[in-house]
Amino acid sequence: MTEPFASLLSDVVAPATASQGTLTGTALPLENIHNLRDLGGLQGRDGRRVRAGRLFRSANPGMASQADIERLQTLGLDRVIDFRAPQEKSAEEGGFAGTFDWLALPVLEGSISLQELLPRLQGGTRRDMDDFMLQAYRDFPVRYQAAFAAFMKEAEAGRTLLYHCSTGKDRTGFATLLLLSALEVPAEVILANYLESNHWNQRLIQGLLARLAPLGIAAEVAMPLLEVRAGYLQASLQTIEQEWGSTADFLRKALAVDVERLRDNYLEDVAG
Repeated sequence: MTEPFASLLSDVVAPATASQGTLTGTALPLENIHNLRDLGGLQGRDGRRVRAGRLFRSANPGMASQADIERLQTLGLDRVIDFRAPQEKSAEEGGFAGTFDWLALPVLEGSISLQELLPRLQGGTRRDMDDFMLQAYRDFPVRYQAAFAAFMKEAEAGRTLLYHCSTGKDRTGFATLLLLSALEVPAEVILANYLESNHWNQRLIQGLLARLAPLGIAAEVAMPLLEVRAGYLQASLQTIEQEWGSTADFLRKALAVDVERLRDNYLEDVAG
């Protein structure tokens, strides 16, 4: 890939929607878990596709219903990776925690809790929140290197993973960027997969807006926190390219990822 990844993404302007018929991966609609998708089927290096049933991304699964838990148990998950900070968690998630091997790798700790966000939302503008999100994405590869390196090591070990944050779009979206970049999935497919959170989170977004309205928070101000935009992911990529030159160098040098091992783990064998 000779052109910088961020430049490639800047040329892709349309988010994928169901009506376009270009949704990537496979969605698994469950009762209480939003934005759950299998990355299987995406085309990676040398035309090899990502193995189905090995890498799953989602919003918080902690409030899974019993039926959801039973469905997840059929996936053969080795580990569930949780990018949320402790303040984002609930004591009611014990049923899920007692069923799966749940590993905490907190990202954005101290800045993403409702207690921290409410004053920003109540006193800020849409531009303020947009700037907040852009800075968060710039921070992902710099301030939270250790958490994402640990995540990639779990993948390097060949585990069947479900990884998530609260809504499965930002921290999970950046983690997916790292995985799919290592597997050499095309930039336009990575962006489409990232933007699809806006489609799969529609019901969740409407519910959150309804809860925020009585607190005096306008939908226009809240939306930068609730949806994904190409510019956010591009902010991460620009930081990576400024500091390390390329996503490939970031994976190898900053995160010490064995990309060949990762590809052996998650890409289907070459036909024939």
